[in-house]
Amino acid sequence: MFTGIIEEVGKVLSTSATRLVISAPQVVDGMKPGDSIAINGACLTVTDFDGASFSVDIMPETLKRTNLGQLKAGDGVNLERPVALGGRLGGHLVQGHIDDTGRVMSLEWEEEALLFRLEAPPEVLRYIVPKGFIAVDGISLTVTEKDASSFRVSVVEYTRQNTTLGSRKVGDVVNLEVDIIAKYVTQFTQPQTGGLTAEFLVEHGFTIG
Repeated sequence: MFTGIIEEVGKVLSTSATRLVISAPQVVDGMKPGDSIAINGACLTVTDFDGASFSVDIMPETLKRTNLGQLKAGDGVNLERPVALGGRLGGHLVQGHIDDTGRVMSLEWEEEALLFRLEAPPEVLRYIVPKGFIAVDGISLTVTEKDASSFRVSVVEYTRQNTTLGSRKVGDVVNLEVDIIAKYVTQFTQPQTGGLTAEFLVEHGFTIG
């Protein structure tokens, strides 16, 4: 489990169809093989590391659902280690399971804040609400506005300087993970289908008077 509070922007050293090597001297402190780490919001497993970098293996499903397949040597990535039990939860509960990708539609300044308009698929938008949480490339952000095909977030200077959002431009693809609480609420409030019906009883030999 993660919080969406980025610890370090790592640098991609090399990529292949199945492996990423990332320079990140801060997050490798105390790292062990098998540890989880969120890379642009996607939870992956550390397979190897040294004092300044680490490696992860990537499955085809991860490449299909995230922007990790677009990375190249020299790119920056947002990194976060799992939250420690009993530690502060500074952002929101983030699983590291990317729901889909979105695309930067527009960037607009509002005083010191930079407003990102992000296009998202309907399967993601159904869980997004104004003032609710969303993880964009692993960064915990608050939704300020939503319409039929997109949503908007406001990014402060600290976040721009300490994550990859500061270098994002129109057209860039970003990873999206909706708030898990929104998923549960939607599941619990949907009308239930199936159950005991007249058709079910007749089909199984009961007579309906």
